[in-house]
Amino acid sequence: MSDTNSRSWSTRRDDKLRRVRAVEAHADGKVLRTAEMVAALEAVLVSGDRVALEGDNQKQADFLSRSLAKVSPEKVRDLHMLISSISRPEQIDVFETGVAKKIDFAYAGPQSLRVAQLLEDGALEVGAIHTYVELYARMFVDLTPRVALVAAEKADRRGNLYTGANTEDTPTIVEATAFGGGIVIAQANEIVDELPRVDIPGDWVDFVVKADRPAAIEPLFTRDPRLITEQHILMAMLAIRGVYERHGVVSLNHGIGFNTAAIELLLPTYAERLGLKGKIARHWTLNPHPTLIPAIESGWVDSVHCFGGEVGMEAYIAARSDVFFTGRDGSLRSNRVLCQLAGQYAVDMFIGATLQIDGDANSSTVTTGRLAGFGGAPNMGHDPGGRRHASHAWLDLKTDPSPTARGKKLVVQMAETFQSGGVPTFVEELDAVGVGQAAGMPIAPVMIYGDDVSHVVTEEGVAYLYLAADEDERRAALAAVAGVSPIGLRHDPRRTDDLRAKGLVAYPEDLGVDPTEASRSLLAARTIEDLVEWSGGLYAPPAKFRSF
Repeated sequence: MSDTNSRSWSTRRDDKLRRVRAVEAHADGKVLRTAEMVAALEAVLVSGDRVALEGDNQKQADFLSRSLAKVSPEKVRDLHMLISSISRPEQIDVFETGVAKKIDFAYAGPQSLRVAQLLEDGALEVGAIHTYVELYARMFVDLTPRVALVAAEKADRRGNLYTGANTEDTPTIVEATAFGGGIVIAQANEIVDELPRVDIPGDWVDFVVKADRPAAIEPLFTRDPRLITEQHILMAMLAIRGVYERHGVVSLNHGIGFNTAAIELLLPTYAERLGLKGKIARHWTLNPHPTLIPAIESGWVDSVHCFGGEVGMEAYIAARSDVFFTGRDGSLRSNRVLCQLAGQYAVDMFIGATLQIDGDANSSTVTTGRLAGFGGAPNMGHDPGGRRHASHAWLDLKTDPSPTARGKKLVVQMAETFQSGGVPTFVEELDAVGVGQAAGMPIAPVMIYGDDVSHVVTEEGVAYLYLAADEDERRAALAAVAGVSPIGLRHDPRRTDDLRAKGLVAYPEDLGVDPTEASRSLLAARTIEDLVEWSGGLYAPPAKFRSF
């Protein structure tokens, strides 16, 4: 009893108070002096701290990450970094100096080669490659940050934050840190007297700082229609006929890529001609894709909830508040965690792409020399066992007549059989297996497991894997649409004829799709300029996409 009475139950709070006092010399109230940011970080950080650095898909706390890269390794070492998306070089520089040692992340596309090299050199340790929701969830369990470095559009002197269209991960990171005894520092583009709205209350935030320049935001979800090929269009036609129409898919998530961009641009043309308007593709969870503008304008889309924003779409979103979730000021309210959960439980279909698929339909974007991670694909690309609400599409994949059997979410992989340079997408063994073994990972970094995949769409046709009676039949159906790849070479024409008769495989002629019709003339918009015109001039594409 005496040991219990003498124990302090406020060690985290006491430690936080000590650190806040150490930083106050570099601040005026809650506002840190921009020029003293490095010194402030050296005052607040302790070697070995767990630090959440906001690096979203798009929005980057880049002033804070650049400041962290200047911290002296003589003062701070071996930080454990939590970064959802590793997007900037300085987020990795800290491992070369020794300021940081370990990282838990979800996606590392722009820095994937460097992450792989640092891992091989022993300069970086990977805790795990997570999905987004998984990483955020662990922040409330065993990865609670000691310090969080986040980004906002505007802040006031009381620490209230306005995150604007690119709210993304910020509220989740801040809440886990603030209520877990940690310290929250937010960079802002502006320090103002009055905010358009309060997205994060000031009593959750310890310090704000005006960044030396506006936070970096990447237009990651913009796809130029000029780069959509006839093969993309053919695959989009197969998907619309063989998946969307067949199952009556009303709610869905699209991954990013030219295949799904082609689908979006075929809705007002090809799908309209099929009489599918109002029957499919009404409710969406995805960033505000510019290629969705023609479908919105032609009345296909009822609602879109977003993970984050997209550069240049701000005015268009504000003018289409019936479709997008917006605040009173007209700006988008995005939320990566809630949209991931919506994409996991509330939609009927996830359709995305990958870099490699093996003969069992396991897939990964982790390849030799490139530790890219997965982002949110595994969250949405699986059949959630906890779902309890029924829909037509979900029930349409129910193959067990038992009254206690449940439906199934559509998890669709849409992939060309070969990528640029003649690299096969369908392989005997995922590179992820070797990468995982070399890195000492307990399991291979698979993005989407094959037993969750219900359909595979290629330029060859559609494999309805959910109908397979056993693993052998699944493999045969997959091989039938894998072309002349290593997996496709297993294809037995006589077996395929049987699978087509049973409905496990459908080629274009089985779906009433004429490959000669797959031309760019089917696209509702063929250039970025066309998208601007569809938007009534509201869409303002970034400069690198302008050719007019």
